[in-house]
Amino acid sequence: MADKKDKTIKIMLVKSPIGAIPKQRATIEAMGLRKIRQVVELPDNGATRGQIQKVNHLVKVV
Repeated sequence: MADKKDKTIKIMLVKSPIGAIPKQRATIEAMGLRKIRQVVELPDNGATRGQIQKVNHLVKVV
């Protein structure tokens, strides 16, 4: 199991969530994004992909 590489996704915040609905702002915050052009690395799983899908107009997958 030590040889198995963990897959991750890099996500960058490209638009401010100020005008977004509160649920989308909460999703951005839960992903760990605080500033525009900030990049975070999250595990590549269904939960993360669902979050990206909900706020795809605010983020970019790097």
